Amino acid sequence: MNISSTTLTLQNRTDGCEPPYGEENPLPLVALYSIVITVGLPANLITVFFTLIEVRRKNVLGIYLFSLSVCDLMYLGTLPLWAVYINKGHQWEWGSLACKFTGYVFFNNMYISIFLMCCISMDRFVGVVYAVESRGLRKMRHAVIITVVIVAVVAVGHVPVFTMKEGNSEKMEERRCFEPSNPSDVVTALNYARFFIGFFIPLCILIVCNLAILVNVQASTGLKLRTKVKVRNLAVAVVLFFLVCFTPYHVILLVRAISYHFSKGKCDFERSVYTPYTISLGLSTINSAINPVFYVLTSDSVLKRIHKGLQGLRSSSRSSSLV
Repeated sequence: MNISSTTLTLQNRTDGCEPPYGEENPLPLVALYSIVITVGLPANLITVFFTLIEVRRKNVLGIYLFSLSVCDLMYLGTLPLWAVYINKGHQWEWGSLACKFTGYVFFNNMYISIFLMCCISMDRFVGVVYAVESRGLRKMRHAVIITVVIVAVVAVGHVPVFTMKEGNSEKMEERRCFEPSNPSDVVTALNYARFFIGFFIPLCILIVCNLAILVNVQASTGLKLRTKVKVRNLAVAVVLFFLVCFTPYHVILLVRAISYHFSKGKCDFERSVYTPYTISLGLSTINSAINPVFYVLTSDSVLKRIHKGLQGLRSSSRSSSLV
């Protein structure tokens, strides 16, 4: 390598704020991704089946739950690529287009899931607090339109992912894919939007809706204590789950966006935040595995259907063994 190419390589690494890739152990994150795939894939497939039944029965909530599970399944399909990428020392081997598309699916899944979680909480809020009035408001057509609008807005909003230099893995000597680098105006603006529109506002909606549901149910005299406890636990779990999965990642995005105005091209901050950023990414993936547990598999009707299905399988297996 001649002097000019060496200088260019060093300059690219300096501009890119090379994070400490070699200092981290890939096994914990790879293990986490493997667990998420193992748990999330069957859970979401079961959820798709049962929510599709609810959709056919004209259940408005089923539209949001079905869409959420399909979205999670799409993201789970990309996790093996991320796991291999991390296990090979952050070496992306599938080209820039695959890198950008995989990143695009990741970002879309996160925010479509967040907005659908808000829709689920708002639908439950309307159904519980305004049970009588909501009969004319909660319609299948409205749920379908809202879901389509959410998917379209999020998909269009993340089109800039295909123009980001962080996705040009083939043009990098290290073949990285969407690793933290020296932020630009576009990335900083996107980080602000993702924090406030994609995290803070939905968090407020989730807290208000679940708190109102909790207060209304606890004040009801017609519900059993067991039902009240279940509603309370579910409401608290949904908010805590949201905070654990999405707060670290979005706080880091906000801090990175703010630091962009004061860093003046220095890379110390980007290097120091890399490990917390990696951990926060891992936490955000848990969302895809836990969603079915919170929103579908805790339903008494769904659990009864699963129990009946298992009983049917047992009886059929016994019959075949007797033949």
